[in-house]
Amino acid sequence: MNASTLAQTAYKSQTAPVRTTRGSEYEAFAFVTRKLHAAANQSAKVTPQLAEAIDLNRRLWTMLATDAADDGNLLPDALRASIISLYEFTRTQSRKVLKGQGAVSVLIEINAAMMRGLNGGGAK
Repeated sequence: MNASTLAQTAYKSQTAPVRTTRGSEYEAFAFVTRKLHAAANQSAKVTPQLAEAIDLNRRLWTMLATDAADDGNLLPDALRASIISLYEFTRTQSRKVLKGQGAVSVLIEINAAMMRGLNGGGAK
């Protein structure tokens, strides 16, 4: 074994995969969406698990909308506006779900669509 091979071997197990912002956003959506799905499958009623999942989803969307509204955001204006509109819709839908007047599946579908977009339009 030469020095180069030894160096590669030594650092190979130490390095973590590099995550892009898009990959991190995808993972955040996947985590929250799994929570929503699991809580929705437990009961038709609003449970503490569902309330927690909805809170996590709202916080994720709040972060996205805040970032989209920032003047330094480089996304196209139309995409930024769409993200802010979806944020407003998810806030309204979340309130409806917590009141027992809306379906969690709508929030799950929106998140799944975002995940497809973050994944370049493919299924993941």
